[in-house]
Order: sequence, then structure tokens, then C-alpha cells
Amino acid sequence: MTCVRDLTGKLLADEQRLTTLGRFLRNTSLDELPQLWNVLKGDMSLVGPRPLLPEYLARYTAFQRRRHDVKPGITGWAQINGRNALTWEQKFDLDVWYVDHWSVWLDVRIMWLTVLKVVRGDGISQAGHATMPEFIGSQASESGTNRAWVTRTF
Repeated sequence: MTCVRDLTGKLLADEQRLTTLGRFLRNTSLDELPQLWNVLKGDMSLVGPRPLLPEYLARYTAFQRRRHDVKPGITGWAQINGRNALTWEQKFDLDVWYVDHWSVWLDVRIMWLTVLKVVRGDGISQAGHATMPEFIGSQASESGTNRAWVTRTF
């Protein structure tokens, strides 16, 4: 991405800053490879909720903060169940479901399904966005939203 800003100094939207090379790297998920260094250092896991921007921390509900009960990962339950095509509330629900149901078998399943998602190029961006809109907070209750669909793998 470029660092192009508007007249007020605010960064332009992702879709306006994404270069051709950047779009290719995102579409093939090659932009995730540098995070392997964080896995080797022990700061991240291969599987877990995706790390989000630090400025989002104050916007989480207590339920959403539970995603931090495990290490962040390069891929996760939300990534194989819709990736950026999900709403923020759906992502948080999936992240907390993962925290509550973690197992080695689940991690193996997520890694296998991640390979399939990357090959297919599913869910790379949300409709109308190059990536995902900014998380501005949730209207959902502290206990989470409707999580009945969370265990379904698309």
C-alpha cells in the first residue's frame, strides 16, 4: 500500500492505496508470510484469532476481549469461515468460539481448510472494500451476538 493522504492528512481508503503488487500479495495471501517470524519468536501461533489494530482495544466489549485469551494467529476460525467477507461481530463470535473450543485437532482442521481457502481465494475482502472497514465498536450486547451459526464451516 502507498501512504497517500487526503488534503487533511488522513490516509486514503485501502482500495485507493493498494498497488497492483499489493493486490497480488493479498489475493495470494503471500502478505502473511512475514508473520512466520513472529510465530518462531513465540509472539504468535499458526492458528488463533487474527491480531487487530491496537487502537481497536478500547472499542471491544468484554465478550470480544476474550479473543485475547489465546495467542493471535496467522489463520483462525474466522478466516476459514468467511475471512473479510464477515461482519466484525461475526468475526468476534468466531474468535471467541475458537477460544472456548480450542484443541489440537481443531488447529489441524483450520490449517487444512486455510490452504483450501487460499487456493480458492475466498473472502479476501468485504464487499465495497479492499480489505475490511474500520472497527468502530459493536452494537451487540456484552454477551455476544447470535452465535448459533458459529460452528458451521463454509
